Amino acid sequence: MSELNLSDVYPLGKNKRMNGTRRLAREKVLQIFIAWSVCQTDIDELFSHIFYREFNFDDTHEIEKDKFLRPEEIEEMDSDTRIDWKPESIDFGKELLKLSIANREKLESLIEEYADNWKLERIAQIDKALLIIAATEILDFEDIPPKVSINEALEIAKMYSTDKSKTFINGVLDSLLERFKKENILHKSGRGLKNS
Repeated sequence: MSELNLSDVYPLGKNKRMNGTRRLAREKVLQIFIAWSVCQTDIDELFSHIFYREFNFDDTHEIEKDKFLRPEEIEEMDSDTRIDWKPESIDFGKELLKLSIANREKLESLIEEYADNWKLERIAQIDKALLIIAATEILDFEDIPPKVSINEALEIAKMYSTDKSKTFINGVLDSLLERFKKENILHKSGRGLKNS
């Protein structure tokens, strides 16, 4: 048996493609952030798997070309679409992920403060992650208007969370934005000044 790379044996689809936008980068950051929160897997490994679609289904061992895949492996491969990322979207995703992880503890306490009688452990994990990521974007990305960050979080919440999440996330982010303005820690420039 010779060593094979799974991506050579089971390549990504060649016909299905999509462009890697900032919205998609935000979705991927959400997926990585949650995976990291749950399993504490190496962040670079998660980034490669989720952002670049590099599969590593137990590929540390030698594999046979006619290897049978588990059903979940087949499902993931079948549903995959090649993503054509622009370098700036990848950089945006990496920076947003890094800063979201760095800001996590600080933002969790602020979120709990503005979550109207909700303890942090009662907030849906996706909602909490979206709040941390959006608040990080509001605080640390000078060129992105706060309303864009909030609207992007709400659109992603519609796809990944519950019907009530949108209202909850909007209320908490609006409160956080007001606090950031009041504490004079919101630093925006260029495009980021729009609707600040």
